[in-house]
Amino acid sequence: MKYPKIPLAQTVIQLCKAKKIEHIVISPGSRNAPLTIGFTNDDFFKCYSIVDERCAGFFALGIAQQLNHPVALVCTSGSALLNYYPAISEAFYSDIPLVVLSADRPKHLIDIGDGQTINQKFVFANHILHSANLKLDLKDENNIPITEDLPIMKTIEGKLERFLGFQKDIQEHNEFEINTAINIANTNSGPVHINIPFDEPLYETVDKLSVAPKVIDFNTKSKDIEAYTLQECLEYWNSSSKKMILVGVNGPRKIEQKWLEELSKDDSVIVLTETTSNLHHSTFFPSIDQLIAPLSVEEQKQLQPDILLTFGGLIVSKKIKAFLRKFQPKHHWHADKKRANNTFFCLSIHIEATPNQFFENLLPKITHYVKSDYKDTWSLVKENRLEKHALYLKQIPYSDFKVFDLVLKSIPDNSVLQVSNSSAIRYTQLFNLNKTLEVYCNRGTSGIDGSTSTSVGCAVVNENPTVFITGDLSFLYDSNGLWNNYIPKNFRIIVINNQGGGIFRILPGQKNTENFDKFFETKHNLNAKYLSKMYGFEYTSATSEKQIKNKLEVFYNASEGPKLLEIFTPRIINDDILLKYFEFIA
Repeated sequence: MKYPKIPLAQTVIQLCKAKKIEHIVISPGSRNAPLTIGFTNDDFFKCYSIVDERCAGFFALGIAQQLNHPVALVCTSGSALLNYYPAISEAFYSDIPLVVLSADRPKHLIDIGDGQTINQKFVFANHILHSANLKLDLKDENNIPITEDLPIMKTIEGKLERFLGFQKDIQEHNEFEINTAINIANTNSGPVHINIPFDEPLYETVDKLSVAPKVIDFNTKSKDIEAYTLQECLEYWNSSSKKMILVGVNGPRKIEQKWLEELSKDDSVIVLTETTSNLHHSTFFPSIDQLIAPLSVEEQKQLQPDILLTFGGLIVSKKIKAFLRKFQPKHHWHADKKRANNTFFCLSIHIEATPNQFFENLLPKITHYVKSDYKDTWSLVKENRLEKHALYLKQIPYSDFKVFDLVLKSIPDNSVLQVSNSSAIRYTQLFNLNKTLEVYCNRGTSGIDGSTSTSVGCAVVNENPTVFITGDLSFLYDSNGLWNNYIPKNFRIIVINNQGGGIFRILPGQKNTENFDKFFETKHNLNAKYLSKMYGFEYTSATSEKQIKNKLEVFYNASEGPKLLEIFTPRIINDDILLKYFEFIA
């Protein structure tokens, strides 16, 4: 086997292997050559070559999202590293483990007015769990070019022993920092950055390793919920007749079914689930906006909970956020080992535990179910909303709303559904989905910038077929996400093309003006036909309800390559149909 000659590169690669980081996403470059050589010559690693670093970051995020295990990103020095930032911030807020391995120049070559010599240390400071800055050697630490001698070698007796001692200290520092960073990514589920200086020559290889780095493990024992906190929660729970549980982004099968069943028996509890929560029960309340939007002020007061329990990631629904900020609960608890966002400005308790741990400690100790009509009242409202939802779909013309109904119903059982941000995820929220689907969306920062790349990364490692639903702007923005050789044959993309940023037509603003069309909606006449051809996708399109139904009948069938279906919808009427929907179902 070939190894990079540089001991620091060997150290990084061996510790990644020891920590079972198998998937390595590499963007081509020169300064990162020692890492690329080491990773690609070891059969343990599954290496991917993704040219565009922004796409590479989200591609890796899609893999890590599915595996719940760190994925490594490798890039060269300079501005290449900065292109990871959108994916890093998404991973930071979505609790997805990424390990960024950035090659860097030696100290004496940083900020010297030369190309790609930016200061890379702590570049992700505000959106990273840990930044490790490795050391090259004794010369580099003293800012001495490789061609010059060390002053210490000329003046200190026992110079060889002292030199080797300093080098050992540097090696121990590097081993500790690499271990620490990877352990944090793994145990705290988030991104870390390891900055690695390399000096030339970069491409030399050896047949034997020259270092054997020490592997350091973290203590991952979970701490118990404080007895005082648990007792306080029990007292409030047993005395409250209106309890609301709101679930944000949550991975499939994360919550034990026995706790869901237990919650469903309590008439004083309503469980509101988002599309991205991956939680299903006949007594729960999906499609939150459908429930909330048409409420009168008096009805909102009736819905106001005494206790709000939240868990999972960020919430999509703006309407539930506005409601709970206006009609705040007396107590807001959030269960999460890591953080608690004060989304509704009334957070009272951060329960530093997983939802399963909290339910295991709380629910068996509940002495009685409080007599309440809270769930029954809102269950009747839900039934009424669903009836009117069906009636509305029968009477509206061809539009985004109608298209999402058709598309979401068509997705085969046990598929992975990736949804882009903006209009796509908000429309998806209005429909009850097939319960066998696993649903994902980049809700950490809620950007449109990497949705395609994330869905491709997901498709690469998930055995079930992945279906990606996206708007036209999100798709075009991240079209480089298709520039790789790893897209599986069963990957499917559905682009809803309404010729611009349709969501801006729903938001307050002066519509149908030249200024609005150009700078807000960004009206365009682009399509995905030639992009599909360039990247080897089988392309088809539809412009009517009948065409969509015909195309969907064969769209998911086995094929020799991935497929893309582009559905064109009217640009002007979509906002009016959506806004009238909430009036109709009231």
